[in-house]
Amino acid sequence: MAKLNNNYLKLKAGYLFPEIGRRVKSFSDNNPENAENLIKCGIGDVTEPLPLAARNAMKSAVDELGNHDTFRGYGPEQGYDFLRTAIANGDYRDNGILVKDDEIFVSDGSKCDTGNILDIFGNGNKIAITDPVYPVYVDTNVMAGNTGEANESGAYEGIHYMPCNAENGFVPEIPQDRVDLIYLCYPNNPTGATATREQLEKWVSYAREHGAVILYDAAYQAFIQDQSVPRSIYEIDGARECAIEFRSFSKNGGFTGVRCAFTVVPKELMAEDENGEKHSLHPLWSRRQSTKFNSVSYPVQKAAEALYSDDGKNQVKSLITHYMENAQKLRSTCSEIGLSVYGGQNAPYVWVACPDSIDSWGMFDKMLNEANVVITPGAGFGKAGEGFFRISAFNSKSNVDTVCERLKATL
Repeated sequence: MAKLNNNYLKLKAGYLFPEIGRRVKSFSDNNPENAENLIKCGIGDVTEPLPLAARNAMKSAVDELGNHDTFRGYGPEQGYDFLRTAIANGDYRDNGILVKDDEIFVSDGSKCDTGNILDIFGNGNKIAITDPVYPVYVDTNVMAGNTGEANESGAYEGIHYMPCNAENGFVPEIPQDRVDLIYLCYPNNPTGATATREQLEKWVSYAREHGAVILYDAAYQAFIQDQSVPRSIYEIDGARECAIEFRSFSKNGGFTGVRCAFTVVPKELMAEDENGEKHSLHPLWSRRQSTKFNSVSYPVQKAAEALYSDDGKNQVKSLITHYMENAQKLRSTCSEIGLSVYGGQNAPYVWVACPDSIDSWGMFDKMLNEANVVITPGAGFGKAGEGFFRISAFNSKSNVDTVCERLKATL
């Protein structure tokens, strides 16, 4: 009989968001009269239409594919040059940050890349992950065999958990021991926190000293309002020698259903083989993508390129303003009703402490059943997330106004 990957059997019963979906479906099936009034502020999915610049570029690209003279088949696995150049210029070089065109690898999502990146790292690495954390980081390491079993609290043997809480501003302390792979996400999902330049400088210094690699998820960088907050790990001197950066068009460009993102792998970033010899990770990731991935469709890449046009930039700015205004309303409302509130200032997520005597899944059920609002329980992001819940600002203005009214009535 065929043998399965036993590591999958270590995974907890359900990935967070499918479990939320299951509970919401059960509620809707049992309460059809309330299902139409349900407002979802749980999963971080966008709600507003695609920017016009992206739509027009996509339509033109489809027309090109309908013409014999301009038809295209397979594209470059690493992404078309026109998009790689637009990214390198628009996100990096125009801001004084050195990133070369061929260090950009276009993909169909940061979620995929943060999981797939493990393909180029060997077994035996000590993994450091923040807690609370985006579940994909943990689960993909379990799948890859980098952990032992989970204990009763859900923590996996072999992972170095870095608690993030209100006391440390949801930015973890530097480990006392050596770790090899470090997952950092700022602006953070789920807490909405940001890391200062000084804090990132300490992480880069640690990584360079210990030969560690920082896996830096910057999917929400476009939402940063405070100009003193770094948008890229590569703003920090020495980061090119120790960090891989992941970015996405999902949230700033509304591409959650369109699918386009990219990963930056600097050529000077090294890791050791089993004999202690150093190798550049850049050609390894390029080979991985060439072998397992055919990149993103031409119309989608043209749509992503259009976001860097003047019209595209203005339309993206409007989307960000829309969602951040929603975040401010949610922050203010939770504060008004006496809850401790974090995030929502440089990120589209509001991280809220549960009322006394209610745990995070209890808060989820209370909001679902009494307010007909879907939030995300903090416990789904890790042990340190217990006692909190996340509200997503990705919604219409009218829905957010209604959510604020229901929060006040329920709590």
